[in-house]
Amino acid sequence: MVENNPSSTKIYDVVILGASGFTGKYVIREALKFFHTPNSPLMSIALAGRSPSRLAQALKWAAHPNLPPEIPLLTADTTDPRSLSILAGQAKIILNCIGPFRLYGQPVVAACMESGCDYLDICGEPEFMEKMEAMYHEKAAEKGSLVISACGFDSVPAEMGLMFHTRQWAPPSVPNRVEACLSLESDKKVVGNIGTYESAVLGVANADKLTELRRCRPRRARPVIPGPAPKKGPIIEHQKELGLWAVKLPSADSIVVRRTLATLTENPHGLPGINESAEHIEKRKAFWSSVRPAHFGVKIGSKSLLGIFRFIAVGMFIGLFGKISFGRWLLLTFPSIFSLGWFRKKGPTEEEVSSASFKMWFIGHGFSDGSLASRGDRKPDVEVITRVTGPEIGYVTTPIILVQCALILLKSRDNLPKGGVFTPGIIFGSTDLQERLQDNGISFDFISKNSLSA
Repeated sequence: MVENNPSSTKIYDVVILGASGFTGKYVIREALKFFHTPNSPLMSIALAGRSPSRLAQALKWAAHPNLPPEIPLLTADTTDPRSLSILAGQAKIILNCIGPFRLYGQPVVAACMESGCDYLDICGEPEFMEKMEAMYHEKAAEKGSLVISACGFDSVPAEMGLMFHTRQWAPPSVPNRVEACLSLESDKKVVGNIGTYESAVLGVANADKLTELRRCRPRRARPVIPGPAPKKGPIIEHQKELGLWAVKLPSADSIVVRRTLATLTENPHGLPGINESAEHIEKRKAFWSSVRPAHFGVKIGSKSLLGIFRFIAVGMFIGLFGKISFGRWLLLTFPSIFSLGWFRKKGPTEEEVSSASFKMWFIGHGFSDGSLASRGDRKPDVEVITRVTGPEIGYVTTPIILVQCALILLKSRDNLPKGGVFTPGIIFGSTDLQERLQDNGISFDFISKNSLSA
């Protein structure tokens, strides 16, 4: 194992940045499954971070019970632009696992963009994602760097799940609205990713900055969705068909989906690749023609009302205390107290991770015939339910998604856009990502299609 050599000209297929962090070590473990294996394009990996000794420990943990492979350990620091520039110059793809991204992500994106290497992260922070798009999209397109955030549980299951769902609406039926309902399950205690909690706290603190950013940017195209906009429902809903109580979840998923639908409205057949074959062009166009826009929202569900009130209480703590500096100090210093035990600094145990799973239900309402949607007094008369299921969201599902996105970039780069800042849905939607996820434990299932009474 070697430390970073600035004069090195070796190009690594993938560099995992922040590899010794909570999520980073799970990303290493997932990547090792495809390292030098048959039919895998992943032939070289490097790990990067501030401490080579911690990187070595993370690699040893990830490789257990096998001996750790000979993987270079590169020294890089988000406060040292030169180290990031050297790192990006050695990599085809950087997988950034260092959050909160609004604090540490921009220098990494800038280095990748300047070097022309591709960038993937597991961010779920709308302000960071939209700021990177505003700052770097045009230059990234020019330099040939794809910058793609939210390549984890925020927000690939929501995006790919919605695409899978809307493709179940065979013409002439059309969806009008789709609500995703997330259910977290475990034989033991559910413990969340501490990075997600920290990002939520800082998101509240910086909410005004996101509003200001959006005011300064040109309005994006809005998709034409058949039928009226859905009315606001009750704060708490009982989803009888799912056996769940549900409340709105203020996650990045809805925002990322809207960005994808806006890009698709501007580019109805998706984005052209660098050097696509005629066969791939036809396949891409056919896929995007089958995806239908819909109003989209996300809720979190619980089998009991007590669980819902617990969600609301945590949301109120973050919403109230996150607006003032002392309150943020309290939230970030004592996460276990203010999250009612859902988040803790030391993270979950291996047993807690392995026992956890998720179900994400997609309940769609629409019209049996698109022509009916033009009548303002007409209510949806069809309900379609689909579901995405998988293992624990933060340390298992997220690494699976991130690594599979990287493998697609390595294997099919010519079929993808030259560069720019995009959502994962618009880049990976028409690829074989859904099939890859299914092969790795994340299932997409059609549940039912029913007529609704008038």
